[in-house]
Amino acid sequence: MKYARIAWAGAVHEAIERDGRLELLTPAFQGRRLSFDEVVWLPPLAPVPRARTVLALGLNYADHARELAFKPPEEPLAFAKGEASFIGHRGHTVRPDGVQNMHYECELAVVIGRAAKNVRKADAYDFIGGYTVANDYAVRDYLENWYRPNLRVKNRDTGTPIGPWLVDAADVPDPMKLKLRTTVNGQVTQQGTTADMVFDVPTLIEYFSSFMTLNPGDLILTGTPDGVVDCPVGSVVVCEVEGIGALESTIVESPNSRTQRTQKLAEGAEKTS
Repeated sequence: MKYARIAWAGAVHEAIERDGRLELLTPAFQGRRLSFDEVVWLPPLAPVPRARTVLALGLNYADHARELAFKPPEEPLAFAKGEASFIGHRGHTVRPDGVQNMHYECELAVVIGRAAKNVRKADAYDFIGGYTVANDYAVRDYLENWYRPNLRVKNRDTGTPIGPWLVDAADVPDPMKLKLRTTVNGQVTQQGTTADMVFDVPTLIEYFSSFMTLNPGDLILTGTPDGVVDCPVGSVVVCEVEGIGALESTIVESPNSRTQRTQKLAEGAEKTS
């Protein structure tokens, strides 16, 4: 089953995919079907009664490590993200002023289904609730170095599109054999497969749960393959994970840029008047 969270008719609704449409689960509208274009898509994550833990992997594909001129890590290289960076499918991601390298990162995102502590690798799949797609945009200009991402690179508002669906774990027989693909303005720029992860999903759950508790609703963003390119303002980026979904986002300029351009136009008009 594919689940979504959407905004429609002044409220937030839970929905499922049914015959290429969204079927609402909200009691007052239960069974009503909407087209994908009638709604605002939200991150497909149910609210949790605590701070959600979001763990993201760096250099978890050997080809991406080579792309950035690093050897693959010998143990998972992880960093924490804030949920405030999340936006939904078809959302707008702001490109900061003056940056030279803003890259998408198409990733399989694992959603924890029940509390996990000291989980053995062989049992790891029992603790997964579902999967979704994440685009973990990175502003490389802000890196302290290429090996350790910092807060400005990965935790900017609008910088992590996620969705459109949350897919039940039972509907994904082997998450380690999924194709990943990214297009920018309709052109394929990135292709890969989860089979090429340095540390597979069960290994990651075993590793993290060995020193921390993973709670229901927590996320693990599992890294991206090679093929990242700079995305200027106006780029429409679609990150797709086989069987999970295709996540679209559009790069927009910062409000500061618009304000400065408006001021310059106004100043120019005054000089010519």
